[in-house]
Amino acid sequence: MKILKIDHLGIAVNSTEDGKNFWSGILGLEFEGDETVETQKVKTAFFPVGESEIELLESTAPDGPIARFIEKKGEGIQHVAFRVDNIEAALAELKEKGVKLIDETPRMGAGGAKIAFLHPKATAGVLVELCER
Repeated sequence: MKILKIDHLGIAVNSTEDGKNFWSGILGLEFEGDETVETQKVKTAFFPVGESEIELLESTAPDGPIARFIEKKGEGIQHVAFRVDNIEAALAELKEKGVKLIDETPRMGAGGAKIAFLHPKATAGVLVELCER
């Protein structure tokens, strides 16, 4: 498996609009756009930082994973995403090494990326996303 870079940091927020005020209005990061991913019950907003991005995540449903995260832990960093050159090969390698996976096969995420998550029990409590663009 080859990790190319940190692709983005996912930050759970109650409101992407409020988040834009801070990340763009106060810090001056350029707002790149937003997208709703219905299958994941999430609205995203992106702010490029060098070769990586900040991804704000707002739940679109009370039972969505972001709503559950905020209910349990409050707003804040929800995951770190690493860009890989071949997500299928990366997942196969991790499975072979005994790493607990949430996704054994990739699914489509925001921006047309193929994504998969590793289980936080395998990563010292950090939700890790792999993505291939």
